[in-house]
Amino acid sequence: MPETTFPSTELTSQYTAQVAHDLERIAKEQERIGAEIAALQEQLLGLQHDHTILVNMQKALGASETRAQTAPSPEDVAVPAPRRKAPAKPAAAKRSRVKKAGTEQSSNAPKKTAAKAAVSKTAKPTLVELIRSHLAKQAEPRSAAEIATTLGQAHPDRGVKATVVRTTLEGLVAKSQAQRTKQGSSVFYTAADTSPAQPEAPSGNEVQPARADR
Repeated sequence: MPETTFPSTELTSQYTAQVAHDLERIAKEQERIGAEIAALQEQLLGLQHDHTILVNMQKALGASETRAQTAPSPEDVAVPAPRRKAPAKPAAAKRSRVKKAGTEQSSNAPKKTAAKAAVSKTAKPTLVELIRSHLAKQAEPRSAAEIATTLGQAHPDRGVKATVVRTTLEGLVAKSQAQRTKQGSSVFYTAADTSPAQPEAPSGNEVQPARADR
């Protein structure tokens, strides 16, 4: 047979270049995957090593806990002594105890009432009482803001507010327990005048009642 020859054409050269390029690409991909496999195997070995250590620790801890649970305590080993039955008490003693308890409760009632009264006496004064006491000590009229500031400094735990003080002052004025004066656009408050009215002295021209002649 005549020997078939394939002339070197441009198409053959393109195929040759493509094959060479694919071979190079596959070789690089194999190298990359092989490196990843090696890294994963190394990680797998490390995880297997850690897993073995943790399993051994778990077994050791479980064995010690089991021994602690199964070991009898001295209290469990000791045999308790038999209890003696208490003699039955008569019904009269029970009735006397009930009467005594009722007497103690009745005697403690006045004490509790007195204790509550003492607590109420030592309770903090109300805001109304504080404002009335403050006004009674002032020689000049005071505004609601001034009174709130003074009481707030004297009683920081009360949280005194000017609006509440003003409302309380107006309530005292309505009850004639305080007086309100206005100077321009400002309002001032003073304590109510509680002094008793003095009786008028009789004039010299007042006619005296005639005495009956005997």
